[in-house]
Amino acid sequence: MKNNTYFITGISTEVGKTIASAIITEALEADYWKPVQAGELDHCDTDKVERLVSNSKSKFHPNAYALETPMSPHAAAEIDNITIDIKKIKVPKTSNHLVIEGAGGLFVPLNNTQTVFDLIKPNYKVIVVSRHYLGSINHTLLTINVLKEKGFDVSLVYSGNEHKSTESIIKKMTNVPVIGRIDEEPYFDKNVVKEYAELFKDKL
Repeated sequence: MKNNTYFITGISTEVGKTIASAIITEALEADYWKPVQAGELDHCDTDKVERLVSNSKSKFHPNAYALETPMSPHAAAEIDNITIDIKKIKVPKTSNHLVIEGAGGLFVPLNNTQTVFDLIKPNYKVIVVSRHYLGSINHTLLTINVLKEKGFDVSLVYSGNEHKSTESIIKKMTNVPVIGRIDEEPYFDKNVVKEYAELFKDKL
């Protein structure tokens, strides 16, 4: 089986990308990498994912940029007196599958000219995490359509409670495969993540 790179993006911020990344990392026993972390450096997404993954095969690669302030990366970098240089964001070398977690949505700026979208290479499989809120249909369709226009292999993970009418119209209008749903759980620990990993495994 050839190794794939999976890029996890969200339709907005705080939609459940990190939990989805942990589940997919566990399901594939993949390596994990978050190129740009903004804020929460003492409790960063890489630490969160590492704590939720049980298998011993996954490796967790350091951020290319670890920024102090929980803001859009371009603004957080400005506060830290640096400019994010996309050429310095080097994909870790691994002989394993790799799960890459983006920052926020696709068009979150990294600097004055480039966004998270510019980190996604043509051969990546892109997994969009969608969560229901007022406006989420628009955000989901915009995200999926721009990825499809560029020829990416796109699939969806739903995060949160089911919303039938929303999901039905997204299916009709995009026809992308749905890997699964991550319910509103009281908590996420290694066991919960492992259960979801088993459910998702065959769809990846």
